[in-house]
Amino acid sequence: MADRLKPLVAVPSDCPEFDGYVWNGTPVQYLEAASKVADVAPLIVPSLGRDADIQSILAVVDGVLITGAKSNVNPARYGEAATTDHEPFDFSRDETSFFLIHAAIRLGLPLLAICRGIQELNVALGGTLSPALQKIPGKLDHRANDKSDSDKKFAIRQPVHVSENTSLAEIVGTGEIMVNSVHQQGINKLAPRLVAEAIAADGTIEAVSVKDAKDFALGVQWHPEYWATSDIPSNKIFKAFGEAVHHHNDKRLEKNGCRKKDNHLEKGKP
Repeated sequence: MADRLKPLVAVPSDCPEFDGYVWNGTPVQYLEAASKVADVAPLIVPSLGRDADIQSILAVVDGVLITGAKSNVNPARYGEAATTDHEPFDFSRDETSFFLIHAAIRLGLPLLAICRGIQELNVALGGTLSPALQKIPGKLDHRANDKSDSDKKFAIRQPVHVSENTSLAEIVGTGEIMVNSVHQQGINKLAPRLVAEAIAADGTIEAVSVKDAKDFALGVQWHPEYWATSDIPSNKIFKAFGEAVHHHNDKRLEKNGCRKKDNHLEKGKP
């Protein structure tokens, strides 16, 4: 039995097909980073579309973590026709993630969006994506240059510049940091409600925040989950997210007439 109750964080599931089944799951690195570094309990939300009672889940979680994935956002959501550059798709994941993003911002739940997650965040708030950055003149090839194993694929190799007076700068500092950005698609038109917080050398937006958010609302194009226990900026991002989740949990429990005592919950007076 756990020594204490950790706040719950909603994580949308991917829906790959395997062995005649459609599965719901997410890469373990996100779950481990949430549990070990952010100190929260990740709760995988099934991507069942309109059949999923996500409202019930939102009633008990204190944060939302939108993960990366092999699939890409359906371009119809930002007014473009699908091409092979836009593929592959996961329509069930789209519906679940977009619902969670809008709900998190509306309810003031701490939100961390990673890789596909930052792209979903941008599209959900009215932005667009470029399906193949490496085909645009002047853009770098942001895809992994060595896929022989996961550590090499997610190696920290790309510099990004963190802008001053931003949410990300408060977490990792201003100036250049090295990240493991591994993506083909990227932000084209930035959503009106987003602020660009970190930029790659070719001008690609690598981090954003929601300008009118009630709480922590950050998106990064790279993968802080992969080295969250060893890389300092990655560690700081997950710890900052975890602190925001715990703070939200404290406020919610107090509002509901509960208080924490000896790392357990007890009923108390509001």
